Amino acid sequence: MHFSFFHLMPWTELDEAPTQWPARNAPFRPERGTELYDTYLGTMAHAEACGFDWVGANEHHFSPYSLMANCNLVGAAMTQRTKSIKLAMLGNLLPLLNPVRVAEEYAMLDVMSGGRLVAGFVRGIPHEYIAYNVAPDESRGRMREALNIILRAWTEPEPFGWEGEFYQYRAISIWPKPRQTPHPRILMSASNLESAQFVGEFPSMVGLTLVSDLDVARSIIDGFLESARAHGRTPSPEDILVGQQTCIAETDEEAEEIMAKALAYFHGVLMRPQQDAQRIVIQKTRFFGQEGAGDYFMKRLQTLKGRTIKEQIEAGSILCGSPQTVVKQIKRLRQHLGAAHINMNMKLGNMPDTAVIKGMELFRDKVLPEVRAL
Repeated sequence: MHFSFFHLMPWTELDEAPTQWPARNAPFRPERGTELYDTYLGTMAHAEACGFDWVGANEHHFSPYSLMANCNLVGAAMTQRTKSIKLAMLGNLLPLLNPVRVAEEYAMLDVMSGGRLVAGFVRGIPHEYIAYNVAPDESRGRMREALNIILRAWTEPEPFGWEGEFYQYRAISIWPKPRQTPHPRILMSASNLESAQFVGEFPSMVGLTLVSDLDVARSIIDGFLESARAHGRTPSPEDILVGQQTCIAETDEEAEEIMAKALAYFHGVLMRPQQDAQRIVIQKTRFFGQEGAGDYFMKRLQTLKGRTIKEQIEAGSILCGSPQTVVKQIKRLRQHLGAAHINMNMKLGNMPDTAVIKGMELFRDKVLPEVRAL
């Protein structure tokens, strides 16, 4: 088993939920922001000493949900603060960005880190398209074309031109090229069967960041595996990553209390404006492709929000408890989903940073020795 420590870099000090999208930034205090970045970067670097295989970051916009508008800047900081841990950018919102610029920045990170990049490409949460004024209906087509440009930019030794539906370049020849050959490991997320089948078309791992039900998650993974085989690949558990909101404490009761408070802030404050924006995107566009998929996505979010901590544990949505309990939960995930990678989001909402560090060290000392060899 392999484990990633993931950080959203949330703003933790809102007294009340934002009432509209986008969230007004008047409550942001730059001096406090500097302190939070320093704390968060230090916590992420500490993941290396706690036995994590990857340290992960991603990209979000216009919201206190995350102070990480460009995860590649965080990745650059990690190249200087860590020595061996993989740097998992999970990832760049590819349909919203210039694919040549993404190829260049990822290549820089791979070379600067000595070949430690895991290159994540995601379509993003629907509200990001409002923020960057990109048509959500075009997201899948932009994603496919941009990925093909990046793969060729990483592997083509001679300049080449590109004339596509969404992107046109007279000549592309990036410097530097990635250190890893033929290119860094790729990971793309999938929240439904259609997305999973899309990921299977490419030389990529699949990542499930939202598990509302183990049987549903298993069906999505099976869709990826079938698609990958149909495209000439031989996928294995190493190609499957499952995301889990995680709290590890000395006792089950302590972990559940910490998690409940953190998720109340996460769902009730940080996610409030995103949910409003997502309703607009889902109702007015074909962002999720298949008819009804958007409604299903929203229902899953509402289902998770309405469940108790124990119900979320039972559903396989979170890892929460004492080290002994979390070991059992990880074994259950492995058995049901066959994933060799678990991405642990351990800084949830306004969870105290002391609790995050304590959980990381309990993971190192009491969880990892029991599950590494699964």
